[in-house]
Amino acid sequence: MSTARKVSSGRKKRLIVAMTGATGAIYGVRILETLRAIGGWETHLVVSDAGALNAWYDHKLTRKDLAKLADVVHNVRDVGASVSSGSFVTHGMVVAPCSMKTLAAVALGFSDNLVSRAADVILKERRRLVLIVREAPLNLAHLRNMVQVTEMGGVVFPPVPAFYSHAKTVDELVNHTVGRVLDLFGVEHDRIKRWQGMKHPPSV
Repeated sequence: MSTARKVSSGRKKRLIVAMTGATGAIYGVRILETLRAIGGWETHLVVSDAGALNAWYDHKLTRKDLAKLADVVHNVRDVGASVSSGSFVTHGMVVAPCSMKTLAAVALGFSDNLVSRAADVILKERRRLVLIVREAPLNLAHLRNMVQVTEMGGVVFPPVPAFYSHAKTVDELVNHTVGRVLDLFGVEHDRIKRWQGMKHPPSV
């Protein structure tokens, strides 16, 4: 007789959110805020040391402030954490923001901390990985690493503003990027003004 136990279909979807050492901590913060407001998602947060420094420099947010936004917080040095294993089922992972160092680690499979290890697991399990990369201009190493991650199935997502949204504030620009990223994970939200086509195009 089978001893298999039926798994509840009401389980929350899990998303890993990592924040690393690049300006743009607001993207990770806003993703966490949005998922908490929507409900139905369990967020697992990993913040690198440089990520924590940038969150403080950009927005005067401490690690404790960031931790309050997530359901579960993992130490970046804990490579034995739940999210380091493919048997721990998640809906995917977003690195927001993603430094060029983290991009390189992911591209080369160099799992030197929990961020790059978790990303490696996401790729090997063929789940969704999104990297909100923050750097400009880009050198050849950056571009090659982006190609490598893309060839492995990851999504490289620079936070490029969409001016067709006619955003009036930086906050609205941030929300648009966050909304587009959440779209990639199938999150239903109303964060963005979606393109409906050009209603009355001018004569050209």
